Amino acid sequence: MPLISPEALRSRLSSVRLLDVRQESAEFEAGHLPGALHADLNRHLSAASDPGFDPAQGGRHPLPEPARFAAQLGAWGIGPDTEVVVYDASGGGNAAARLWWMLRALGHARVAVLDGGLPAALEAGLPLTRQVAFPARLSPYPGPRWTWPIADIAQVEDRRQDPSRKVLDVRAPERYRGETETLDPVAGHIPGALNAYWGDNLGPDGRFKTPEALRRSFLDLLDGTPADRLTVHCGSGVTACHTLLALEHAGLPGAALYVGSWSEWCRSGRELVLGPAQDEGTLR
Repeated sequence: MPLISPEALRSRLSSVRLLDVRQESAEFEAGHLPGALHADLNRHLSAASDPGFDPAQGGRHPLPEPARFAAQLGAWGIGPDTEVVVYDASGGGNAAARLWWMLRALGHARVAVLDGGLPAALEAGLPLTRQVAFPARLSPYPGPRWTWPIADIAQVEDRRQDPSRKVLDVRAPERYRGETETLDPVAGHIPGALNAYWGDNLGPDGRFKTPEALRRSFLDLLDGTPADRLTVHCGSGVTACHTLLALEHAGLPGAALYVGSWSEWCRSGRELVLGPAQDEGTLR
């Protein structure tokens, strides 16, 4: 399963490799789950810190080269048999689900996101520490290539016009409609894209809804389109992974990630839309 509860994690803290994906390293230094290492979105999970980085080519958080990520996994002491648990403080959205997706896409099966993240862990009584772990380094993870489906901007252009496929934008509805945009230079959405906010994957307690509830909502949204004919995007390819995780949790795997997402599309000069789509979707 792609999720682990804090209650289940409590008895396994010493046997898993924990990765803390909160954005601010100061938060990690102030207190983290025992044994956790810090994974930085810009340095470890994307190429956003690289010299010459251009969000017009791959978006604000383009994927790093697989070999580079494979080397980072080895530096974290992660090999094919390592059980990994990742967490953040945003229900998985920023950016534990992105790290989960990258591990799965590289071929690592033994990884789960902590359901509810750090707030749920603290509520369940898990301790915090300021002690930093130093795992034994391993060789780079073997077979470094992305094996899960990824769509580039040209493929999204084709797929948005293909009636047998769907493109799903998981940004907040007001960003999708172009009413506000604080992260990218242009507001709006990709023509033909549906909208279902990633935060609606979670219940009021900050944990994922049940597989059954998510499956009903996604099937209603897909309206007969198979999950493996779906392409998911967000602003920069991070929270889209939260919905890909939710689809996996719901038993609907196979959707593609558009990594560049709106941050690439809006800089490309391609057609865009302001306002709601007639077929705008929601997750209930």
